Amino acid sequence: MAEWIIGVIGAGAMGSGIAQVAAMAGHEVKVFDNNQLAQSRALQEINISLGKFVDKGKILPEDHVRIAGQIFMVSKMESLRDCHLIIEAIVEDFQIKKSLFQSLEPLVQPSTLLATNTSSLSVTALASELEHPERFFGLHFFNPPVLMKLVEIIPALQTKNVIVEEVKSIVENWGKRPVIAKDTPGFIVNKVARPFYSEALRIYQEGLASPAQIDQVMTENKFKMGPFALMDFIGHDVNYKVTESVWSGFYYDSRYTPSLIQLKLVEAGYYGKKSGKGFYDYSSESTEPASDPVSRELQDYIFKRILSMLINEAADTVYQGIATEEDVESAMVLGTNYPRGLFQWAREFGIEEVKKTLKDLYETYHEDRYRISPFLANGFKRVKTFQ
Repeated sequence: MAEWIIGVIGAGAMGSGIAQVAAMAGHEVKVFDNNQLAQSRALQEINISLGKFVDKGKILPEDHVRIAGQIFMVSKMESLRDCHLIIEAIVEDFQIKKSLFQSLEPLVQPSTLLATNTSSLSVTALASELEHPERFFGLHFFNPPVLMKLVEIIPALQTKNVIVEEVKSIVENWGKRPVIAKDTPGFIVNKVARPFYSEALRIYQEGLASPAQIDQVMTENKFKMGPFALMDFIGHDVNYKVTESVWSGFYYDSRYTPSLIQLKLVEAGYYGKKSGKGFYDYSSESTEPASDPVSRELQDYIFKRILSMLINEAADTVYQGIATEEDVESAMVLGTNYPRGLFQWAREFGIEEVKKTLKDLYETYHEDRYRISPFLANGFKRVKTFQ
């Protein structure tokens, strides 16, 4: 499939990254964006990125020249007419994406595959706006696409099965690890990762520990970043919106209820690193004071509580048929850089210990958010409801 021409819509960080991935796999790539400044910036970033690959000995200097020469910036959507696969990577807004695909569809060949890089919108709803929804699907890359191995493939309800297998093969040929997710809020990664943030926020809200203390507990347990530092890094405007989207998408299930603490940060414009302030202060003249250590007992409690909620969410994702256990494991290791898969972690930690932690939380709070998934309750085995 190297002879396929790939189209990318949007020359931002995500779009340019996807374009580079496809070009490095041997494709001619056309990037459409009507903003010439964005086009120039994208080409500059791609060349910088390719230069780093040369410096690290991963590609040869002549490969740099060849790959860069396979990427073409175009200013008219009609220029994508001969593309075999077109991936949209623009602003996360349903109406804007809908309008784009409705304009694009009449211009391309009947066999052209159309994909959205959405991280939270309904793929099925977008597909329903097209004349030929059977060729439409979600193809969710993670930032930066050149370095992150994971790609979530999300078929719409209308997508032909043969297309899913075809796309899976393409993604594998691009050196990525594809996982298949049902079109549900958050797909795999953004759904399963919710408790990492929400339970940490809940612990902070209860006054049990500070953000710095909770972050320290999680990094000492091999997470690369603590939940508060990670929320600051992602941006609270983005992170809160994803949480709210998953919450409403699952009919306001209490497991995904957003935090008022995070909402107030968004309302104040304290988005995290990009605004200079979030849970931590990133102004140049400020240094974050070291956190006071918490007791070993509290450290264990914080870690068990967050980890157990993550494991329960992973289990329920499999139980609901959203993804396979294998794909959930790969998604959380490759998409979020977790130190190990959550099912593996549960077995090492002790499934009974996880269940006891959740049972104690439920008996303490009497809240449905702490209900145990039947898949976890049954030791990661399917529950037989009919004999």
